[in-house]
Amino acid sequence: MIDVSHPEIADLVRRAIDEDIGPGDVTSEACVPADRNARGDFLAREAQVIAGIELLPLIYDVRGGVSRLELYKHSGDRAAAGEAIASVSGNARTLLACERVALNFLQRLGGIATLAARYVDRVAGTGCRVLDTRKTTPGLRRLEKMAAAAGGITNHRMGLYDAILIKNNHIAAAGGVREAIEAARCASPLPIEIEVRSRKELCEALDAGVSRLLLDNFTPAEAAELIRQTRGRATVELSGGITLDNIRDYALTGADFVSSGAITHSAMAVDISFRLKWAADERR
Repeated sequence: MIDVSHPEIADLVRRAIDEDIGPGDVTSEACVPADRNARGDFLAREAQVIAGIELLPLIYDVRGGVSRLELYKHSGDRAAAGEAIASVSGNARTLLACERVALNFLQRLGGIATLAARYVDRVAGTGCRVLDTRKTTPGLRRLEKMAAAAGGITNHRMGLYDAILIKNNHIAAAGGVREAIEAARCASPLPIEIEVRSRKELCEALDAGVSRLLLDNFTPAEAAELIRQTRGRATVELSGGITLDNIRDYALTGADFVSSGAITHSAMAVDISFRLKWAADERR
């Protein structure tokens, strides 16, 4: 389930509604009587992993709420093609005004969760865990990482503030592997991970006592050899060019983690529709 209690998420939903509706939904106000009630169903048009459905109450509350909202699924649940995932009843203008924002969230986040689940399925039985990255849509990171987790992956750091990841440019700026590690260790108690690009850098990092290594842009065979060289002295993450086609090969190298930015930056939106129905006996 996606935790929608964070104030950042409530603010994001409010801004999404404001962006779409602006001063008013002129089409609905022109065509639909103000007192008309209706029912709408959210339908999965393809097999998918649900994510973001817990946002629906927040979305409708911004517009004054609805009389009834039923969530048939939760984030992380699977839905078959044609299956109803939620239904809502209330003022027809409210349902119409919120339709696109609701679908945008459900389709985008569901796409991430569905792709994440495919990555996780590919490494089943290897003991390797799949990580996401910071390659997210600006402003949507918290939600997109929650969606990735709903698909079964393990979240990597949220941002630049919650873990130290020394990459090649940090090493260059610091003057070397050991210099970067020692400076980071003196400056912060946060866990340290360092990217290594050669056997020499790997040895330097291990000798400096780093407990987590990032091997970037190696072939599976190259990565397997370097992992053997660590002899269990550090956990290892592999990244760079990880796809659905090759992720199992990388997972079988003995790596503890495999990360892929594609889970968030290249996920295709899933197909979800919203069908509105009006019955004369639902008028106020």
